[in-house]
Amino acid sequence: MSTPVDDDLARAVVLVSGGLDSATTLAIAGAEGYRCFALSFRYGQRHAVELEAAQAIARQRGVAEHRIIDIDLAAFGGSALTDAAIDVPETPSEGIPVTYVPARNTVFLAYALA
Repeated sequence: MSTPVDDDLARAVVLVSGGLDSATTLAIAGAEGYRCFALSFRYGQRHAVELEAAQAIARQRGVAEHRIIDIDLAAFGGSALTDAAIDVPETPSEGIPVTYVPARNTVFLAYALA
């Protein structure tokens, strides 16, 4: 991979959830020379620990800015991640899991592209 040279062009918006995949993506973008802007979402998920981890990762990686956007993904349909009335299963089940949040990643990508 080539490393960007011009700071005006060397910017990356990185979706940071607080998990391993997004932390790795942020680290790679930084190592490749991009000026990173972290973007996280408070979408009604049950556990604040995800955003706490995202903030810690962004701080540790020295991002230029970290924004947390509030959106209501419960409006797109029920999910065990956004609706306290739906139990999170302890074992896998057949079909679409109740933890699936409809279009979540698509919405996140739309924000990042904007």
